[in-house]
Amino acid sequence: MFMQRESEWRECYEKEISFGPCLILACGTLAGCGGSSDSSEGSSEGSGDGSVTAKVIDIDLTSEEYAFGVDKNQPELLDQVNGFIAKIQEDGTFDEICDKYFGGGEPEAVESAELDSSKDQLVVATNAAFEPFEYTKGDQYYGIDMEIAALLAEELGQELVIQNMDFDAVCLSVGQQKCDIAMAGLTINEEREEYVTFSDPYYQASQRLVVRSDDSAFDDCEDADAVAAKLGELESSDKIGVQQGTTGQYYVEGDEEWGFDGLPAECVPYKSGSLAVQDLLNGNIQYVIIDAAPAAAITEAINEMQ
Repeated sequence: MFMQRESEWRECYEKEISFGPCLILACGTLAGCGGSSDSSEGSSEGSGDGSVTAKVIDIDLTSEEYAFGVDKNQPELLDQVNGFIAKIQEDGTFDEICDKYFGGGEPEAVESAELDSSKDQLVVATNAAFEPFEYTKGDQYYGIDMEIAALLAEELGQELVIQNMDFDAVCLSVGQQKCDIAMAGLTINEEREEYVTFSDPYYQASQRLVVRSDDSAFDDCEDADAVAAKLGELESSDKIGVQQGTTGQYYVEGDEEWGFDGLPAECVPYKSGSLAVQDLLNGNIQYVIIDAAPAAAITEAINEMQ
């Protein structure tokens, strides 16, 4: 089954995007791996007035797959979701949605109905702080997952209800049968399978490192091992911000199931990547790690605001 690769989309990503949670690792002066910033994605040397900006190091630290988390007690819904994923990938609909967020398209607002047990509704659990997959502008939802959710509800002949919550509550809410499906940029892993049954994967993702624009410590690193080696030189006094409950947190803290050894720095969880990045620029933490696509979005947005 085809899964769109984020590296292919990011090359044509030119849109202005507002804050969302992201994978970011901020600066620090580390020995080795030094060099120019030409190899870094989203690089900026600031606005010329001394303001701090950020850049993404164009190296995947992990390899992951996103899927939707379906209520274990709804096997028919799982079959319908898998069939729908295959359909929108085969007919080009998935590519069209992604082009709205990574290319020159225009994102479409998604409306959520009020929860009403007397109606036939598809109740979606999400954390709408993960641009470009799910985010809000006013009372409306946007994002790749949200547009897929709207089309899925239409396909099933149901009314769409979106329940926005903290990320670490998303799978739990489905496991407690408060929601039908989790659509929140979910990486497949065994811990989450305690609460949901994962659909077929629909997106290939990774974690990435973002540093301050004036930091060249990682610019000559050629692969994930080189970056990891430099991160392994951090001290316990260093702080890395992550979005709570995401792969970035497991990467920093270490997790045997995920195959992550962990880093010596302190892991500081935030409700969203944007809050972590703001703390980074305020000098309260040194680093942030989150998913690559949100990393590009938040870096673009934050640099334009400086």
